[in-house]
Amino acid sequence: MTTNVAYQAPARTLSITSFVLGLASIVFGWTFVAPLAGLVVGIMAVGREPQGKTFAVWGIVLNAIMLAGAIFVAMLAVVGAGIGLAFLPFAWL
Repeated sequence: MTTNVAYQAPARTLSITSFVLGLASIVFGWTFVAPLAGLVVGIMAVGREPQGKTFAVWGIVLNAIMLAGAIFVAMLAVVGAGIGLAFLPFAWL
């Protein structure tokens, strides 16, 4: 008598989602929302999906780099606008 036992693949949905959001952030240049979501999902995946730890770690790294880059660019824009306004001739009136 043989029994057919279906093999169920380990769930790696969160891990792969984090990785894909990291790649999409790099390719499409999305700022803040996608990297932040990918970072949160990646951190959740590390604890919940031990089989997908590699994808989760890569997702965390990619999303953290893109989020740091977006914050850096935003800070440059704010500082640059402040410096630019300071040099206007009528700024001190």
